Amino acid sequence: MAAVREVRALFASFGSEPSEAIPVPAEIERAFAALPRSVRATFVRFTLEELATLAPGNSVEVRVPPLGVTQCVAGPRHTRGTPPSVVETSPAVWAALVLGACPWERAVAAGVLDASGERSNLSGLLPLF
Repeated sequence: MAAVREVRALFASFGSEPSEAIPVPAEIERAFAALPRSVRATFVRFTLEELATLAPGNSVEVRVPPLGVTQCVAGPRHTRGTPPSVVETSPAVWAALVLGACPWERAVAAGVLDASGERSNLSGLLPLF
């Protein structure tokens, strides 16, 4: 998929491992934001769809505002309102997690990823690529 290739190339162009204090450096955030919205949106939505395929279910809601949301991970089914577990992060941090440029634990520790609920730890499912 073209959007995945483009975002992967962006992260590869920065080359070095992000520091523990800054899991996604400001330069990457800016470069990601400079990509066309259609590329960012396609990347986020495609990878959320892949996550839902990899871990089907409805117990965790993954939010990447303003570009996408999905439900995944088997567990208690809810019928109304917010699921029992919620994950929320920015599109650039989501891209870093999906591509393996930033480990889950580092994003949580740095406060750039909000994860609540007993099934919200997706570290076993990421990176996707």
